[in-house]
Amino acid sequence: MNYILFDGPAREALLPFTFTRPVADIRVGILTIREKWEKYLGLTTTTITEEYLSEKYPMVEFEENILINASFLPNQELVDQIQALKENEAVFYREDVIAFYAKEAQEDIDLQAFKQIEFSGNLMQIENTWDIFSKNAEAIQADFDFITEGRKSQPISKTNSCIKPERIFLEEGASVEYSILNATDGPIYIGKNAQIWEGSLIRGAFALCENATVKMGGKMYGATTIGPWSKVCGEISNSVIFGYSSKGHEGYLGNAVLGEWCNIGADSNNSNLKNNYAKVRLWNYATESFEQTGLQFCGLMMGDHSKTAINTMFNTGTVIGVNCNIYVPGFPRNFIPSFSWGGASGFSSYLPKKAFDVAKVMMARRNVEFNEVEARILEHVFEVTKKWRNY
Repeated sequence: MNYILFDGPAREALLPFTFTRPVADIRVGILTIREKWEKYLGLTTTTITEEYLSEKYPMVEFEENILINASFLPNQELVDQIQALKENEAVFYREDVIAFYAKEAQEDIDLQAFKQIEFSGNLMQIENTWDIFSKNAEAIQADFDFITEGRKSQPISKTNSCIKPERIFLEEGASVEYSILNATDGPIYIGKNAQIWEGSLIRGAFALCENATVKMGGKMYGATTIGPWSKVCGEISNSVIFGYSSKGHEGYLGNAVLGEWCNIGADSNNSNLKNNYAKVRLWNYATESFEQTGLQFCGLMMGDHSKTAINTMFNTGTVIGVNCNIYVPGFPRNFIPSFSWGGASGFSSYLPKKAFDVAKVMMARRNVEFNEVEARILEHVFEVTKKWRNY
């Protein structure tokens, strides 16, 4: 069977992260959503997404296909139900379609004509940006149980002090020395060739993905995920960093999500709680207004390739788009459109050519090429976000 992950209605609510990737490639827990599905299915997947992303994330169609709404995270019960689908059958959760069976020649699919199978088990869905961090503890636990089942951790160095060591798992090449690891409130997963340097304090649930690094004295609170090839230090709480990003110095990051290729300058901080303890509102790209999250704790949402200078400060519930460069003192406003350059004293447009020059250098440091496909995606983002830049 051929499995295709599609963005579904959650795509717009997950901006700015879905400006540069399909919903399936959002990281929550240890793995991306795509990686979760592929591990459960034992097969690779392709994607139905926005046309401008399809060159990088193509869709491959076979004679028989099962299409899966990528905002839903897999578990074994759901996967079994999806794998049992037959022609003109669909799995629903309440009013939302999770998956349906389609033939290659089928056009204008009317799901109302399908046999509707209701999924009644436990289910996790990523519908909003803040779900990425607020559901991260549950997602880390689910991924940890699935990835480590029947496997044995690499030995943990005796230089460390461990609480609940049976809930700590080190992959091959992982290195942790002279640190305190407390897995009482959730598991701790250290990926292949990842490193935790001396003097770090790690509290689960925590995931350090492949080739990522916690530098000396890092303070990591659950539920936090540090994606592949990222480098972090300072204080991080209940945050998700997708990968290839750096928060390499002191400063606080809490209840936050960072995309790829971001850099947080030394001593930068975000607020995650309003002074009046009110529920936090976030910028909504669909309604072009600030909408309630229902959360009391909500910090920073930062799209790919965005960066801050040293001592940058962010108010509670700040949304930053793709390719922003924030560098002047004071609190900038709490919605910064993509390709913005400046800070509290004002912004100007960050032109693609200048942004691309930075991206080429940064990505080359991780042996990743900034190519024409990446450039075309970001040029499209620059164009579609012009309406929010009044400069």
